Amino acid sequence: MTNHSPQLLWRNSSTLESVFVVVMGTFAEKSIALVLVLLAASAMLPALLPCSAELQRFEHPIKPDGSLSLLVIGDWGRNGTFNQSEIAFQMGRTGQELNIDFVISTGDNFYENGLTGVDDKQFEESFTNVYTAKSLQKQWYSVLGNHDYRGDVLAQLSPILRNIDSRWLCVRNFILNAEFVDFFFVDTTPFVQTYWINPEEHHYDWRDVAPRETYISNLLKDLDIALKESTAPWKFVVGHHTIRSVSDHGDTAELSAFLLPVLKANGVDMYINGHDHCLEHISSNDSPIQYITSGGGSKAWRGIFVPNVDKLQYFYDGQGFMSMQLTREVAEIAFYDVFGRTIYKWSTSKLRHQAA
Repeated sequence: MTNHSPQLLWRNSSTLESVFVVVMGTFAEKSIALVLVLLAASAMLPALLPCSAELQRFEHPIKPDGSLSLLVIGDWGRNGTFNQSEIAFQMGRTGQELNIDFVISTGDNFYENGLTGVDDKQFEESFTNVYTAKSLQKQWYSVLGNHDYRGDVLAQLSPILRNIDSRWLCVRNFILNAEFVDFFFVDTTPFVQTYWINPEEHHYDWRDVAPRETYISNLLKDLDIALKESTAPWKFVVGHHTIRSVSDHGDTAELSAFLLPVLKANGVDMYINGHDHCLEHISSNDSPIQYITSGGGSKAWRGIFVPNVDKLQYFYDGQGFMSMQLTREVAEIAFYDVFGRTIYKWSTSKLRHQAA
């Protein structure tokens, strides 16, 4: 198979001594404390950490005409069942039409309980043997979902999987630069407190992220620095969990409390996620942020709708995927159903977006 490896640009391995003290108590108290400490610490960071934040950075080239095309799919890995194979077929057709450059996965890559290890055949049965279209033989950039944490998380992060299928790239938190756009990939599962204190019958693999408070504060610090350093006209953040949603899972309180203030403070254009098994677009009422859900990669049709405080632009309670077509001036998204039909389109210009 062709090597689709992006270029790894840099990683700063130095570690800032812990300056975050998270106040224990109620969830609301911890939310407020963490945000306040982050803001206070940010004033110290130029002196303490003059170099870039500890996020791996990858680079992907744009087309010669100055454009970029990609697909976004989430919540998919079910060995081809629940219409996963049909969605994959339609992704292949759309990918060919748009001449896509890469694919983004918004997490819950392998159901129900992630991978058991790097030799788990589900990797091939749910990924390699399903997304076989020629147009999909491009780099896949992936984040982890909560179902992935129920298995061996380190297996999905292992370079061994790239030896099996070179398309696969899954890193816990990283930046993807494509000249005029920066994608910031964020591992959101550790944010959700209930997975830690009330996992029910499930086991979550917290290796390399425990303790939770340290993980969250360090990630927010690094993300804040990286967003401030970004000179790309477009800034998109990709995570698994919803910030805003009208479907089954609804809003994620921890992301609204911890992550959203950092996104708003740094002019993020879109937050792209999975988790809810649907397609939806919600516009923020108090910022330019667009909340985009693409989680219809396999099992869907939850039959749940809960109104949201922000402006709902579109909601499709079913299976499907999303495309993005970008230039320096214009961003366009489109949703497709299981039959490959375009069911929604929306676009914005950078000038209009900045004015808003």
